[in-house]
Amino acid sequence: MPRRHIRVKGAPEAPLRAALAALRTDLHIPESFPPEVLAEAEGVARFPAVPGHDATDIPFFTVDPPTADDLDQAMHLSRHDGGYRVRYAIADIAAFVVPGGALDSEAHHRVNTLYFPDEKVPLHPTVLSEGAASLLPGQACPAVLWTIDLDGDGRTLTAEVRRALVRSRAKLDYAGVQKRIDERTAEEPVALLREIGEARERLEVERGGISLNVPEQEIVEYDHTYELSYRAPLPADAWNAQISLLTGMAAADLMLAYGTGVLRTLPTAPDGAVARLRRTAHALRIEWPHHVSYAALIRSLNPRRPRHAAFLQECTTLLRGAGYTVFRNGTLPTLTTHAAVAAPYAHCTAPLRRLADRYASELCLAAAAGEEPPDWVLMALDTLPKQMAEGSRRAGTLERECVDIVEAALLKDRVGEVFDGCVVEVEPRQPTVGKVLLQQPAVIGRIEADAPLPLGERLPVRLTEADPGTTKVRFAPA
Repeated sequence: MPRRHIRVKGAPEAPLRAALAALRTDLHIPESFPPEVLAEAEGVARFPAVPGHDATDIPFFTVDPPTADDLDQAMHLSRHDGGYRVRYAIADIAAFVVPGGALDSEAHHRVNTLYFPDEKVPLHPTVLSEGAASLLPGQACPAVLWTIDLDGDGRTLTAEVRRALVRSRAKLDYAGVQKRIDERTAEEPVALLREIGEARERLEVERGGISLNVPEQEIVEYDHTYELSYRAPLPADAWNAQISLLTGMAAADLMLAYGTGVLRTLPTAPDGAVARLRRTAHALRIEWPHHVSYAALIRSLNPRRPRHAAFLQECTTLLRGAGYTVFRNGTLPTLTTHAAVAAPYAHCTAPLRRLADRYASELCLAAAAGEEPPDWVLMALDTLPKQMAEGSRRAGTLERECVDIVEAALLKDRVGEVFDGCVVEVEPRQPTVGKVLLQQPAVIGRIEADAPLPLGERLPVRLTEADPGTTKVRFAPA
């Protein structure tokens, strides 16, 4: 998970654009797809492998940001036998990608879609990811269709998966869905998103899972300066995420029973990391009684409050260490769970943006059919975790560098000012160097002092450097 979701609203001014362009060059981010990849994508976009089962009669809908066109998931929700039926269609990119072809090789090179504040670098050519393979409304698309039946409390009773042709009826966004549900004008398939989402949230609490509602940070260009604002997630964001989590958990259970699969795993955070967060909470004046668990504290926070938003940003540090775990032939790995989900979990719902999801879907389809997975899937399993780890590191580096650049752009005219800060990190071998988190604006920057820094303590700090083109944000004790 990135340290911060961040985007620039409007056209960034020249220094910021130049700094982001330089970052893309430094990280060797491809500017475009090779001609042979584009040619193959154009060809397969016209002639995908069409599944035999037709589910275009089901009125699916998508819920995404309003500007998104790479639509991985579409859903239809209904009541069923005293509980619920969740039908979740996942874009079937494997219906377009020829194993071993130019498109496949390029996807293995890119691994995932990369997000910059001002643009994105897609995993697949947009003729597929925002065109033929995307679950756009009115378009018949190949999909991996999950049918998951839940009881009245939202617990999974059965889960089935198969290939199908689907057609979304509506492209909805979070704010619109929230408004319809709040005003009680949503039709039942949309209205049930709240009912099922809240039921799944209660089960998450029961099993000790954690969902971090990390605000998205917007940098808005205004009169040649930048202003900081937050978009706190709506309840509809969380309900939608619960449907994806439900499917990922069903996929993990199916692969574990099958004996071959790829899981998304995360070990339990070490005590020291939690202790550091306790000191940060104290410095931010967030009450955290010793009898209250970390998961319970997270659920009590309001991401619209700046101090809570700042703390939630730091909580993402406990999610570091997540990885992909492959197993086969019935030999299960030692770690099968994801600590934040508090259950076995698999990435399978974003194949247009993440390479591993294509393989997880194929393994689930094979497990459901009681068949051997395709050879191209088995051949890739041993190297897939390393490829995904390298891709995750590249994305993490990109995210950190982008945040540093945008923060420098935000603060470039405020060098010399004093801010209220909190020391959130100290280098073990150099205790006079660390990181400080400002309460307002919510910026994290390097701090260098003449004496050891007080980890977890509040500290007034002076901004000493901020230039998006040459340096990161730097502070010193005031």
